[in-house]
Amino acid sequence: MGIYTITLKNCGFYAKHGAFEQEASLGQRFFLDVVMDVEADEALENDDVASTVHYGIAYEIVERVVTQSRRNLIEALAKDVAKALCAWSPQIRRADITVRKPSVPIPGILDYAEVRVEHFA
Repeated sequence: MGIYTITLKNCGFYAKHGAFEQEASLGQRFFLDVVMDVEADEALENDDVASTVHYGIAYEIVERVVTQSRRNLIEALAKDVAKALCAWSPQIRRADITVRKPSVPIPGILDYAEVRVEHFA
């Protein structure tokens, strides 16, 4: 049938991930890019939303994982998001998740720290 890609770019959330006590108590912003490789099935031919991965629901899953859990590592957070998406829809064959953390607790000047995790269903 083929594969196509759905991307959710720069999804922003406020959450309490991080290894330091201040990060757990105060929280901060996180930004995610979500790339899903999806089995086409009939969606590209029949133009029916029921035949594809509904990206509004995918966003809600990402939001739930990011805001209702707590991880020390953004790598672990990215893996949690990827696994949740693949578990939700068997049409998602691969989830590639990038997490950006702008407020990094290091003595330096940078825009953000970023990790990328790829998960295959």
